[in-house]
Amino acid sequence: MSDFIKHECGIALIRLLQPLDYYTEKYGTPLYGLNKLYLLMEKQHNRGQDGAGIASIKLNMPTGSNYMERQRSTSQQAIQEIFGSIYDSIENLTVKFGKQKLNNTDWLKMNVPFLGEVLLGHLRYGTHGSNDLKNCHPVYRKNNWMTRNLALAGNFNMTNVEELMQKLISLGQHPKEDSDTVTVLEKIGHFLDVENQRLFDQYKSQGYTNQEITHLIAEHLDVQSVLVNSAVDFDGGYAMAGIVGHGDAFLLRDPNGIRPAFWYADEEIAVVASERPAIQTAFKVRFDQVHEVQPGHALVIKRNGKIREYQCVEPREKKSCSFERIYFSRGTDRDIYKERQKLGELLVPQVLEAIKFDMENTVFSFIPNTAEVAYYGMAKGLEDYLNKQKLKQIKLSDGSDEAIQKILNSRFRIEKIAVKDAKLRTFITSDASRNELVSHVYDVTYGLVRNGIDTLVVLDDSIVRGTTLKESIISNLSRLNPKKIIIVSSAPQIRYPDCYGIDMSKMGDFVAFRAAVELIKERGNEKHFAAIEHDCRMELEKPVDEMQNKVKRLYEQFTDEEISAKISELAKPQGLFFDVQIIYQTIENLHQACPHHTGDWYFSGDYATAGGNRVVNRAYINWREGKNERAY
Repeated sequence: MSDFIKHECGIALIRLLQPLDYYTEKYGTPLYGLNKLYLLMEKQHNRGQDGAGIASIKLNMPTGSNYMERQRSTSQQAIQEIFGSIYDSIENLTVKFGKQKLNNTDWLKMNVPFLGEVLLGHLRYGTHGSNDLKNCHPVYRKNNWMTRNLALAGNFNMTNVEELMQKLISLGQHPKEDSDTVTVLEKIGHFLDVENQRLFDQYKSQGYTNQEITHLIAEHLDVQSVLVNSAVDFDGGYAMAGIVGHGDAFLLRDPNGIRPAFWYADEEIAVVASERPAIQTAFKVRFDQVHEVQPGHALVIKRNGKIREYQCVEPREKKSCSFERIYFSRGTDRDIYKERQKLGELLVPQVLEAIKFDMENTVFSFIPNTAEVAYYGMAKGLEDYLNKQKLKQIKLSDGSDEAIQKILNSRFRIEKIAVKDAKLRTFITSDASRNELVSHVYDVTYGLVRNGIDTLVVLDDSIVRGTTLKESIISNLSRLNPKKIIIVSSAPQIRYPDCYGIDMSKMGDFVAFRAAVELIKERGNEKHFAAIEHDCRMELEKPVDEMQNKVKRLYEQFTDEEISAKISELAKPQGLFFDVQIIYQTIENLHQACPHHTGDWYFSGDYATAGGNRVVNRAYINWREGKNERAY
């Protein structure tokens, strides 16, 4: 992606189903669980570079000993810092007490932090807010009752934080923040308290002592009931993992399946992660052994090791985030790899038309590195086209070896033109100087494009703001002096804000929105802006379930091609003497390539939840009022 945007966080949850001695004997280390958690988090590093955190629970610890621990970091090497400190503590213990202690798992469990049976990891990409440690997950809710302690880590954004806050207040709480993280934590925590109290009252009436009741609650705590009651009012995209102090663990997924979540279990381990390949790699299992947590369901892992998936919210139409498929998730997933290839392949007819079918004088390339797989798909589509042309030419040829060989030798020209350098860091505060450095994030390969003769086609996976495209990519590509530059996006035009976890929340940031605004101004129809604003305000007066997306009116009077043409103008740096054209994927082709992941609200304006329509109407009003803030 040419424009850097922040996005979904990553989750890793591990439950060791055997005693620690088992892993020491079989795998030669009592750190088996920690090692696997580290690997799971590293294999999802793409999902969070603003911070990381882990929490653990040690089962069956004696009274007075620490059984629940947490560590977080916002350093640039957060994962390494966290695990490095744990492994350093083990090394220090080894020096102090001798290596023989490493074979005593009971002693290690008492003395080594995070050497527990339940492990929770989180990788943070902060779409909003600072990178303060308090914003890192897992977040904690502490209590002296073991079964009331809760650690939560999530990949979520809620559109209705205000309503959730009011619900908490009506329950008698006094939340310390109005963030979705705090409201979700306190909502689940409240119903965890309710479930504890219900069981306490039940067993107390049956004559059990308080100590006996503690163990009975741990055995019979109804996690499903807690999650059912908590999620009633949630509106957003979420996959949230939690661990309760006595050892129960869960993963709850939103009813539209917006955010991804996968799990695997055998007789040794149960594991949950945001991405399937992370589990496949860490545990060397097949694609078909890893399961998707179903929308509206929770995977619950009880303290006794029993695993079951429960429905907690009525599932709705599945609207899995298509941006996960286009860009965010790792392309090592089998299905995602195929879908990205298909996205590139489906662009070929538009590309051929744009170059007027002149393969000989066209060079094809891509923006590294996330567009690479789609580029392979485009190359496949070009190859198929070229083979059909060769077959026609052979049939029309004189059949001589020379003629046929000449036809067979024709190739389309694929080259690595754009090269992404290591991330440039600067301490310069001058905006002009910083912009100059940013413009050199991408370099080019010289000598492959013929001056004034060749058209240069470059594939990007998506174009959000268009700033990097204009200030860096096209400016750098222009140094090759092509006849024309064509930028091809494997994603459709991004027209609407996301409110489910991606850092795309302000209307004015989108180059497609700015293009539509310019077209309206050019046609002298500025009154249209006020009319849409009026409609948006009227929608916000309605119950949220009745609201509609009135920002769609902005685009209705234009074809996709008209908006693409205006984007091409906006993205063209001043002073270029050749044409620049931008081609976008169609929404129809997106659904053809990713048929099971139809969440496309940022392209179509069709939001997965009612709260999305409120967000988009607010976002437009914010733009009209000049407010540079998110709408939820």
